[in-house]
Formats: sequence, C-alpha cells, structure tokens
Amino acid sequence: METNLLILPGLGNSGEKHWQTFWHEKFKNSKRIVQDNWNEPVREDWITRLKEEISKLEQPTILVAHSLAVSLVLHWAVSNNNKNIVGALLVAPADVDSPEHTPEIIRNFSPMPIAKLPFPSIVVASENDPYASFERKKYFAEQWGSDFVNVGQQGHINSDSDLKYWEEGQLILQQLIEKIKSKS
Repeated sequence: METNLLILPGLGNSGEKHWQTFWHEKFKNSKRIVQDNWNEPVREDWITRLKEEISKLEQPTILVAHSLAVSLVLHWAVSNNNKNIVGALLVAPADVDSPEHTPEIIRNFSPMPIAKLPFPSIVVASENDPYASFERKKYFAEQWGSDFVNVGQQGHINSDSDLKYWEEGQLILQQLIEKIKSKS
C-alpha cells in the first residue's frame, strides 16, 4: 500500500525549521495544505480548504496534523469522511477550549470535538507543552480512540524544539502505517 501524507500545519503555519517542513521536503509522497489566513484562522474556512484538498486525493493518505490542525482534523471528521483518509498522526494538540493554554484568536475552533475517529490515529504528546496539559492530551487520545505516545520533554514539538527531520516522529508514523496495513 502506497500511502501519501497530507501535512496540516497549525496557527501561523510551520516555518522553515519545523519538522513538518523537513518532512515535506523529504517525503516525495507528501502534500502540504495551504490556508488563506495562517494568523487569524477561521474554522469554517480551514475546514473548507481541507475538504477541497481531500476531495482531490486518489490514493490512501495519512493526515499529519500539528497543534491547531489537530482540532481541524477532528472538526472535519465529525461530519465528513473519505475512503482515502486511512489514518492520522496528531502531534501536540492545542487545547482550543483552554484560555489558559491557547490564544483567543483560535477560540472559534472550540469546542474540541470528542468523538471516536473512523480511522487509526496516534496522538503524540510532550510533557511540557505550553498549549495543552499532558492530562488533557491523554483524555483527547482516549476519546478519539487514538494510540498515545509520550515523547518526554519536547515542548510544543515545533520549530523551537529543533527536531529537524524528527526521526522519532518518523518511527511513530511507521507504527501508524503498520497498524493501517494490519487492518486492511
């Protein structure tokens, strides 16, 4: 099974030092979604763009979402489906419900959907992520039916974490691909 990746950056896009950017350069089977407004995201606009990109898919695809884009995946999955979406790697979900952890500008992505995803998924969490409590990320994983991977003290698993090609993340992605293959 040839699996493609659809890379979904969060608020502000993922800059040149972000692992998502390194992955997009490395993996020829990846496509990166481009939102019209990275800094003042509107949930419905982001969902519309995601629907457009997913409707063009012709091969099995894994959504690779970071931060705010994790809630985008959940909002999309609540009322949409597509046979080509076979899994999701959900990295460092931002708690869109928590004014303590996330900026007001993303509150329109609240409430965070709490529903089981229709495809295999893994939530990757850091113990010292300022955008969501560790307990909350574990709760999300349980509710979404996702496997949960603790990567220790990696901050928000973003550019500041200086992960470059994030080899550990690639191994986690491989685990997800193996799980998908075993279900098909």
